[in-house]
Amino acid sequence: MTLINITKGSVVCEKVIQANSLKEKNRGLIGSDGAHGIYLKTRWGIHTFGMKFPIDVVVLDTQWIVVQIKKNLKPNTIFFWNPKYAHIVEIPSRIAGNIDLGNKLELREI
Repeated sequence: MTLINITKGSVVCEKVIQANSLKEKNRGLIGSDGAHGIYLKTRWGIHTFGMKFPIDVVVLDTQWIVVQIKKNLKPNTIFFWNPKYAHIVEIPSRIAGNIDLGNKLELREI
């Protein structure tokens, strides 16, 4: 899937994988080469233990409006947000520079 910033009319990340199982959610981008992002639904926060590179984390509401952005989250860190939000996109660091609070995002099959 491709992550699109509808508000700005731009591609944020060309390859985003959806994590469906608990195992996929727990792993996130750990062990990846940093060439893609991951979308998951969780309310409990994320960790970057075992990661080899920083990531950007985008927190979305149910309408896919950006409510929080954590840029350059370093390895071996924990990040929490308001648990009423459950749509999370993890992307390689510095990609979220194209995203602002209030932007509407969308995942598309392209």
